[in-house]
Amino acid sequence: MTQTLMNRDDFRAALENAIKGKSANKAPFSVAWATGRLSREHLARWAENHYHYVGPFADYLAYLYARTPDHMTEAKDFLLANMYEEEIGGDRHTDLLIRFAEACGTTRERVVDPNNMSPTTRGLQAWCYSIAMREEPVVAVAGLVVGLESQVPSIYRKQTPTLRDKYGFTDEEVEFFDLHIVSDEIHGERGYQIVLEHANTPELQAKCLRICEIGAQMRLLYTTALYHDYVAKDLQISQEELLAA
Repeated sequence: MTQTLMNRDDFRAALENAIKGKSANKAPFSVAWATGRLSREHLARWAENHYHYVGPFADYLAYLYARTPDHMTEAKDFLLANMYEEEIGGDRHTDLLIRFAEACGTTRERVVDPNNMSPTTRGLQAWCYSIAMREEPVVAVAGLVVGLESQVPSIYRKQTPTLRDKYGFTDEEVEFFDLHIVSDEIHGERGYQIVLEHANTPELQAKCLRICEIGAQMRLLYTTALYHDYVAKDLQISQEELLAA
């Protein structure tokens, strides 16, 4: 447990270090994706699982919004705006994901069916709900927004060019990824600012650091499981490649 309150710069660096080395970019599924070795069938299985992780994201934020105290006005405004963007601020994000899934060869019916997600995906979804419902609001923001959402741009920047260049997807089919490279960079930074301001005791700082680390581990575990569940039978990623990722 941290014994003294860190200043904002040191705390920011500590939050970033809590995630560092645990990025989902280091998962074998991500390495195979970035190097163009997944099939469209593999990508379809990813989409069917990813829907059940990110599909309820506005629900996670809604539970958190309801428990966030009124004095955290900017945090509540951010959560509400984030929910709006996910659901009605343009194309629904899950519809964009389903569009990509259909381009990979699966169907809307398969994507929305919870029976098509892996046990590890269920675990990640349940963890997100648990954090949103049970943790102190600033700690929940640290887990869901800093630990998970802030990773997205770095992951998709490696994967999206491959979708166009090696798989031949159209701009419309990969709009889900383009959108989140931009939006989640903004959301991630807003999340950092909320945590830096409201984690104002050594105990809260320590909880935020731990939840960020766990969040990064959860996404890495989820992405690694996709490889073992759907890809490993078809191709092998060497340890050397994972270490270099």
